[in-house]
Amino acid sequence: MFTYGSICSGIEAATVAWKGLGKPLWFSEIDPFPCAVLAYHYPDVPNFGDMTMLAEKILKQEIPAPDVLVGGTPCQAFSVAGLRNSLDDDRGNLTLQLIHILEAIDYVRYKNEQPPCVLVWENVPGVLSTKDNAFGHLLAGLVQECEPLQPTGRKWTNAGYVHSARTIVWRILNAQYFGLAQRRKRVFLVASARKRSVAEILIEQKGVRGDFKTSGSSKESLAAFAESRFGRSRESLIVHGTQDPIISTDIAHCLGRNNGGKNVLFEIKGQESVRLHENITPTLKARMGTGGNNVPCIVLNDQGGQSINIENDCISPTLRSEAHGNLPIITTPYTIRKITPAECERLQGFPDNYTQIPWRNKSTEDCPDSSRYKAIGNSMAVPVMRWIGQRLTAFLEK
Repeated sequence: MFTYGSICSGIEAATVAWKGLGKPLWFSEIDPFPCAVLAYHYPDVPNFGDMTMLAEKILKQEIPAPDVLVGGTPCQAFSVAGLRNSLDDDRGNLTLQLIHILEAIDYVRYKNEQPPCVLVWENVPGVLSTKDNAFGHLLAGLVQECEPLQPTGRKWTNAGYVHSARTIVWRILNAQYFGLAQRRKRVFLVASARKRSVAEILIEQKGVRGDFKTSGSSKESLAAFAESRFGRSRESLIVHGTQDPIISTDIAHCLGRNNGGKNVLFEIKGQESVRLHENITPTLKARMGTGGNNVPCIVLNDQGGQSINIENDCISPTLRSEAHGNLPIITTPYTIRKITPAECERLQGFPDNYTQIPWRNKSTEDCPDSSRYKAIGNSMAVPVMRWIGQRLTAFLEK
C-alpha cells in the first residue's frame, strides 16, 4: 500500500477511490466546507491548509514525504467557462507551486534513500490551449528546463509524453467511459523521476497495439480510444481507408491503404452543450452552488396534463383569439427538475450523502445544498481515480 499527500484536496475523491490501495498522510485544503467534509470523514488525517507553505514544511521534515503527490489545482484560471486568465490568475499559479512541493518531496526522499515521488495531477482540458502556454510552463518545471516547452501545433495534444529529468505522461480521460452517466473530460498527468517510465500508468499498451480488451460495448471502447487519441476539439476526423463508414454506430470499418484515398469519415463532436444525450449528463461544475439558477437540471418525460406538443414537422399549433394578450406557449411532453445533491454525488462516484455533514451550527439533515453542489462540482470523478490508482499500484509494486 502506497502513501500519498493531497494538495487542493477538496472533498477527497482520491481517498474515496484509493481505499485499500493507498494511505493518506496529509491533506491540503483551505475552502471551509471541503475542510469540514475532510474533518468529518477523516478526523485522523491532518489538513495543513495553504499549499504554498508545504514545501518549506516538507524540507524541515515537519510533514512526511509520501510516495505519491496527488491533486487538482484550481481549474477556473484555465476553464473555457471562465475568464481564462491562466498564469495571471493567482489560482493558476498554484499549478506551478506544486513543482516546488514535488522537488521538496524528492529531495527528502533522496536523503532518506527512497525512490522519487510520483505526481498525479488533474485539470480541465482548457489548460492545454492557454495563450501563455501554461501547460508548457508546467512541463518545463517538471523536467527542470529554463524555458517553457512548446507544443508542435497551436495547442498541446490530448495525450502526450515527455522523457527528460522526469518522465511525464498526460491524457484526457472522460468519466462517461468509466461507468458514470456524466460527460466529464479532464486532463490527467503523471510524472516521476524514477528510472522506469510512468507512461504505463495512463497509456494501455494493448490499446496502443490495437488489441482492445473491452470492458463494455465495443462502441464505448472504440469511442473512448478515438477521443483519447484524437480528442473532440475538431468537428470531424478524416482517416484513410477502403470502405464506407458505419454511420449508425460512428465506428469506421477496418482501415486499409487505398492509395491514400480519403474515403472514410466519422464525426467526433466537440461541443459541451447542456443537453441530454444517451442518458449522460453534462459536466458538473463548481458554479452549481453559486446561485443564479446554476443548479443542474434533468429532463423528465411527462405525458400527463394539458400540453401543446410539437410534432416532427416543427409546426406550431393554431394561434387563437381567446389568448387575450397571453403569449402562446409551445411545450413538449417533458418537464425539468433539479438534480439533487445525492444524485450529483452519484454522478461523480461518491457514496450517497457523502457531503451531507453538520455545517455552521446546522444539523446533518439541514446541510445547505449550495455548499454541497459546489464541492461536488469541484471534485474529481471517483471511478477515474480508482482506475489510475490501480495502475499506479501495479507500477509501484514492480
